[in-house]
Amino acid sequence: MITNELRKGVTMKKLTTPKIDRCIGCHSCSLACARLVHKRISWDTAGIRIRSSGGLTTGFTANHCLACDPAPCAEACPTGAFSQRKGGGVIVKKKLCINCGDCVAACPVDAIFQDLSGAVFVCIHCGRCIDFCPHNCLEMEEVKEIAQEEVAS
Repeated sequence: MITNELRKGVTMKKLTTPKIDRCIGCHSCSLACARLVHKRISWDTAGIRIRSSGGLTTGFTANHCLACDPAPCAEACPTGAFSQRKGGGVIVKKKLCINCGDCVAACPVDAIFQDLSGAVFVCIHCGRCIDFCPHNCLEMEEVKEIAQEEVAS
């Protein structure tokens, strides 16, 4: 069991969706991510995906990396293209990726997207999408790293 003691001075940020009930499904965040981060022009190549919750009156959900720590996708990557980021989530080295899809299969929240060419796309918690949301649905949240020492209670 890990205690609640936190390492001092080290903080990372992760993308959160605390106001997703305001989302109108415009996909501006996805397009911003695709264009600014992944240098593509389709929301199919973004690290954040907006989907309907089931109908016109049920609202929308944002599908993105939840910053697992440890990240199963990084553990599954055979080449080291995905590596663990401090505070959760992953660092992606596209040049090392062989497009095998092992990371996609390992993600417990279906947040890694693979296009038809085999290229993978995941949220890297950079926050570039936030300014493009017209209803302020997205935020960056500071996450303090949990101490690596495990202490039994």
